[in-house]
Amino acid sequence: MPTVSLFDPSLFNQQGLNLQCVFDISQLPADLQIHLEAQLPHLKQFRQLILLGHGGREMWHALSEEAWQQKHPIDDTTIDHIHTWCRQQLPEKSYEIAYPSNKPIGLQALGALAGWHFPSPFMVGINNVWGSWFAYRAVILCDSDFTVTQKVDSHSPCDGCDSKICIELCPAQACSVDNFNMNACLNYRRSENSKCKSTCLARVGCPVAKPHKYKKQQMQYHYGISMKMIEALNLPTDADS
Repeated sequence: MPTVSLFDPSLFNQQGLNLQCVFDISQLPADLQIHLEAQLPHLKQFRQLILLGHGGREMWHALSEEAWQQKHPIDDTTIDHIHTWCRQQLPEKSYEIAYPSNKPIGLQALGALAGWHFPSPFMVGINNVWGSWFAYRAVILCDSDFTVTQKVDSHSPCDGCDSKICIELCPAQACSVDNFNMNACLNYRRSENSKCKSTCLARVGCPVAKPHKYKKQQMQYHYGISMKMIEALNLPTDADS
């Protein structure tokens, strides 16, 4: 049995990647292992999977002006930090960056196993600490022997929310407790007078973890990217059908 080593998150924390969870790959649920192996053929060559995320605004503050000159400032900077961390913490050990990538890694499933992720009426993950103001940033496969991270003991903040103000504030009427109407959301965001082209009024209106809410520029960055993706798909609107 390998000697368990200490996971040192200090470099990641300094860069605002303040959410980390170490999993033993062999202990992941069988269906998730099957899904991951379909996307990551080398999965079983590694012992552990490390999920990284950021909560709140610290990552944004840590990004340099130089980083913003890159085509993908957050992903490229995150990858650089991972390589630096792995050289320090995993000398002579093999590793692979599975995400950022264009592969469907199952980030939400991993986040749920970590205790970070609960579904919300506006389709963004939410928890009691960060509200919806957190994001998944990386998945690392590595031949490491770190202590496995215990799942956060938590529950969905939506369960105790009586107002469900997010549902009321959604101008597309896309939000509900039971499901999310993606078509309604996409059609509204693409409409001429949409108020959600560079934000999400339902998300902004959620009362959970308000102090961690992203600034306007940060919201515009993320929702600007998603808007470009929606436009690139060129999906038919209700008016076209």
